[in-house]
Amino acid sequence: MNKTSIVFAVGALLSMVAAAQPSNMSFFITSANPGKGADFGGLDGADKHCQTLAAAAGAGGKTWHAYLSTQAMGGAPAVNAKDRIGKGPWQNAKGVVIAKDVAELHGANNLNKQTALTEKGDMVKGRGDTPNEHDILTGTQPDGTAFTPGDDKTCGNWTKGGEGSAIVGHFDRTGTSPPPSDVSWNSSHPTRGCSIELLRPTGGAGYLYCFATN
Repeated sequence: MNKTSIVFAVGALLSMVAAAQPSNMSFFITSANPGKGADFGGLDGADKHCQTLAAAAGAGGKTWHAYLSTQAMGGAPAVNAKDRIGKGPWQNAKGVVIAKDVAELHGANNLNKQTALTEKGDMVKGRGDTPNEHDILTGTQPDGTAFTPGDDKTCGNWTKGGEGSAIVGHFDRTGTSPPPSDVSWNSSHPTRGCSIELLRPTGGAGYLYCFATN
């Protein structure tokens, strides 16, 4: 085999390895928002957004769900984010394990700025970057459960793209208030609204956590 053939073969092998990585991915932060802020058309629309981005990254063979809770509303029961994401373990696009199971995810997990990557394997801008985009929509309490009915914590169960509010987490585990709330990955603070324009002031871009359920 000549030198050119060897270089070609090595390049092809590296391409195969890179292409294989997304198929093993089971967790990511969305790299984009569909354009309506926190209005995803409900949980089904949010799941579809996760599924679409995963498919574009070569990981569409899995079933993807957004890490979102909903509040009891109009006779419909509340939904807990932790009950929607499977059993784990979950790993990012680089193969780094985020958490081995639901208990570890809501305890001493390995989710931080270096590991909470997009479906493309890219890092997300956090506190200290321009713009700061560390707010991830969750509508969820620290233990992964839904909030009780009353004050809007989910932008109308993910159907509002204007006024309203939703709880977000900080994937980079940083904030300006004393811990633990402001450095929580899934339950740091409420947003000022539900549109992209109202998500930005606190450091949001309408991103989601996506988990493979299988």
